[in-house]
Amino acid sequence: MTLHAFDDNRIRWQKLGDFEHLLYFILDINEELKIIDVLFKFSANQQIVLHRHKVHNNTFVVQGEHRLYEADGRLKEVRPVGSYTVSPPSDEPHREGGGDQDVIVLFSIRGSDGVLYEILNDDLSIAATLSMQDLINLFQLQRSA
Repeated sequence: MTLHAFDDNRIRWQKLGDFEHLLYFILDINEELKIIDVLFKFSANQQIVLHRHKVHNNTFVVQGEHRLYEADGRLKEVRPVGSYTVSPPSDEPHREGGGDQDVIVLFSIRGSDGVLYEILNDDLSIAATLSMQDLINLFQLQRSA
């Protein structure tokens, strides 16, 4: 039996607005159960926008090294490939990114049809929000592309 490395070349990655170092591909949305399964791809040795997770997130690192950073940019945690994490909602702001290669993380976002993420300015004020309806709209666009 031959094992093959994970290859994301067939995934139709989507860009989320003007956010840098971040791509996504929504796998499924179950509106009734309030569960969204999405792949996020964070660029190697970069940090994405400052944000807060307002709902429960389960994550699984598919490829690379998932790095979490404090609001001030200091490295907080490193999750290697194969790591599974259960994260309750939190008001703690953070950034995420990849290690020495792009990281791909499966996020299972659960439990709300309201605000899922708050996007923050560096002074921690809310710049934008991302809701269940926003992701439903993005999923519809992704499917029609």
